[in-house]
Amino acid sequence: MSANTQQLSFSEKVGYGLGDGASNFFFQTFNVFLLYYYTDIFGLSPAAVGTMLLVTKLIDAVTDPVMGMVADRTNSRWGKFRPYLLWMAIPYGLCGYAMFANPALSDSGKLIYAYITYTLMMMAYTAINVPYSALMGVISPVSIERTKVSSYRFFFAFSAGWLIVTFVRPLKDLLGGGDEVLGFQLTMAIFAVLSVIFFWLCFALTKERVVPPLKQSTNVKSDLKALLSNGPWLVLFIAGILTLMSIAVRSGGTMYYFKYFIGDDGAVMFHLLGLDFDRTSIFMSLGLLAMLVGITFTKTLATHFEKRTLMIVLSLGNVVASIGFFFIPADQYWAMVLVNCIGSIINGPTPAIVWAMYADSADYGEWKTGRRTTGLIFSGIQFAQKMGLAVGAGLSGYILAWYGFVANEVQTEESIMGIRLMFTIFPGVLAILGTIAFFFYRLDRSMISTIESDLSTRA
Repeated sequence: MSANTQQLSFSEKVGYGLGDGASNFFFQTFNVFLLYYYTDIFGLSPAAVGTMLLVTKLIDAVTDPVMGMVADRTNSRWGKFRPYLLWMAIPYGLCGYAMFANPALSDSGKLIYAYITYTLMMMAYTAINVPYSALMGVISPVSIERTKVSSYRFFFAFSAGWLIVTFVRPLKDLLGGGDEVLGFQLTMAIFAVLSVIFFWLCFALTKERVVPPLKQSTNVKSDLKALLSNGPWLVLFIAGILTLMSIAVRSGGTMYYFKYFIGDDGAVMFHLLGLDFDRTSIFMSLGLLAMLVGITFTKTLATHFEKRTLMIVLSLGNVVASIGFFFIPADQYWAMVLVNCIGSIINGPTPAIVWAMYADSADYGEWKTGRRTTGLIFSGIQFAQKMGLAVGAGLSGYILAWYGFVANEVQTEESIMGIRLMFTIFPGVLAILGTIAFFFYRLDRSMISTIESDLSTRA
């Protein structure tokens, strides 16, 4: 492991952050709009979409760890992980756009098309995001520097997310002229181009500083054994599945909650830059802005408190805000906005903190076993997150079907209750389970300091 402990420059932190900005042009769109797009625009049944999202994860079970091991074994003049930001940016953008191309097909043809394009997108996502995520584990050997760069990462991630939730609805209406199909096509084309540019900037502005031990041999069995003996990583793996399930269920329910429970008919609340903003867009936009406020506290919190303690306390605060929504009447819109903003501020620092914990677990694995498997560690976490998102999104589809949801129709009291539960109680329960997992995480500041010192002397 390299002993280079210099502080990272502002430009490199920004450059790394742009990579997650690129990722979130599609990631956040999938979280909020994909289930709605497939059911209310593309015309697929909720249960069929739920099954598709789950079945396609069987491929990720193979591609994610394979990509991690491939990246760990990549040797180029640009390093192990950065080359993939250059090579895979265009395929990533094209696959993301193809999901919203909406060709004129039969019902069965549409489902097949959804399976193919979603699978290809997830493969492209794996090929670029596993190396991108692993890059944070080798951008610096110092835990606090990785925490700082992680906060930049999620500042740009939340900024891209803010652009998505704020402008997708009004932008698709403007570009499509009332045609949602065309509107989504043109909007996603813009996001695809931006994602390519951002990934290339991330490639150009970052460096890799941590390398595996010189005597480390190439052995898949040893890598997997080292991974599965990494206790902190196993805790984060389980927490990742549960936490992302919670996020997916709540995000997937957002459009339905406002369209069918709140009764958001698209009426304009205010007009800006030629775009019309309705209640749904404003709610999501202010929530993401609140998360941006929350992310600014990351460095201060991480300096004064243990990461494990922060994840437990902040996650429980977000749980209270999520479940509290169930008790807010449909006509209390601004009360919803306030509660959402409070929960978002509380939740803001958690992604940056937990991704810094992933990098710490990579150091722990090398310290304990003598093998550095950064790509495999981050690919395993990414699989956990994608599995959590897929299971959560699939669960959302099944919830809608179970409660009798019918797209673009007046909903029954039963289906409205299902939508409310999907947006409030169900994600709150999943978040509680994810929080419980963090109680078993045992890497504290003192141990991390010992690990950094030992690895520095081994280099």
